[in-house]
Amino acid sequence: MSVALRRAYEAPAKSDGKRVLVDRLWPRGLTREKAAIDLWLKEVAPSNELRKWFGHDPEKWPEFGKRYRAELKGSPALNELRELSRQGDITLLYAARDRLHNEALVLKQILDRGA
Repeated sequence: MSVALRRAYEAPAKSDGKRVLVDRLWPRGLTREKAAIDLWLKEVAPSNELRKWFGHDPEKWPEFGKRYRAELKGSPALNELRELSRQGDITLLYAARDRLHNEALVLKQILDRGA
């Protein structure tokens, strides 16, 4: 069982397994048909306050990770994501352009450490 990352705008791959959108907002300009999303788990996304504070500023990345992990403590949505990752391959989908600083990376780290 593996956890992969992919931008929601990228075409699905056969190796994706279950495709889970982990953004609070639906990706702009993306139709539901083209997205091929199995589950939209917006409750696992950062709060609106944290998302706006971060603003995808790489300088805020370390602090964002700490704050986001704190938000996720005891989260039923994170538990649901953990359970999905135990059942088979999943791909966490995100809309951010920055592939190195986004919530999906934090979620993957959490799942890889304790799934």
